[in-house]
Amino acid sequence: MSDSPIQPLARPSIRLTTMAHGGGCASKIPPGELEEVVSTLAGQDCAQVIVGLDDGDDAAAVRIGGADGDTAVLSTADFFTPVVDDAYDWGRIAAANALSDIYAMGGEPVVAINLVGWPREVLPYELLQQVLAGGLAIAQEAGVPVIGGHSVDDPEPKYGMAVTGTARPDRLLRNDAAEAGLPITLTKPLGVGLLNNRMKSTGEVSEAAIEVMTTLNRDASRAALAAGARAATDVTGFGLLGHLFKMGRASEVGMVVDRAAVPLVDGAAEALRDGYVSGGTRRNLDWVRHAVEAGPGLAEEDLLLLADAQTSGGLLVIGEVPGFPVIGETVAGEGIRVR
Repeated sequence: MSDSPIQPLARPSIRLTTMAHGGGCASKIPPGELEEVVSTLAGQDCAQVIVGLDDGDDAAAVRIGGADGDTAVLSTADFFTPVVDDAYDWGRIAAANALSDIYAMGGEPVVAINLVGWPREVLPYELLQQVLAGGLAIAQEAGVPVIGGHSVDDPEPKYGMAVTGTARPDRLLRNDAAEAGLPITLTKPLGVGLLNNRMKSTGEVSEAAIEVMTTLNRDASRAALAAGARAATDVTGFGLLGHLFKMGRASEVGMVVDRAAVPLVDGAAEALRDGYVSGGTRRNLDWVRHAVEAGPGLAEEDLLLLADAQTSGGLLVIGEVPGFPVIGETVAGEGIRVR
């Protein structure tokens, strides 16, 4: 239980998911379009930058203390529209998602600040207090102070955090460090995008999805580092296939995924069967389809599941991490083979 004096409301009085065109990480700009936009930032030459824009890593990493400095400062920001109707849970999910970028780089978060867009003439500030209280509860679980932030009057509600963390430069988990011949580990089940889309459409709450989205990736990150992993990312709005594609491209390796080994959130298979596939998920699959080879017996639905736009998903780690399922392996070559 959080030490915050603001406790969650007994029942949501306003369906927050009806206030936005999309929800959670499924509302991201499509990956292909985003890469084209951020290409205008390419070409920066800064000696202190260890990890920048080149490979789409989860956070920037900058060395401090000169060329021989033994500390990397990690910086990231993440925010999105409501993914659930409960304001407190939305705050918890958004905070866990923002903190995940630091854990995905092998770092430890140090401080966070809130990022808020709020339709102040439409939604009461009581709900915003609930959102902030949820974010604070997760930050306190992570041992991270939330100090200040920035807010704007916005037609759609949005919430997230900018997070600063630290890591050892020689122990960063990166997109470009995967090697062929290693297992691929996934630390959270897939399917929250399907369940979130069902929640948005019907109001049916998935407690299993909320549990997955509010679980910190802290322990998984520490376990990956302890196991000697060098490459990892978190699975969010671009789906498992999208993140595999980005990592394989950056590291110049191929990926093989065993569809049957990929764990699912309870209820996700049923949500897929009933057609609760988001537009973001379909755009994810369209983006990587040219690089994906589906084996015998696999259907379009299998690929849509693997492209499901996750919110606050797990870590995708190259290497075996004790306690978490292995879903495939890296190979020489390029592209993604699903069997």
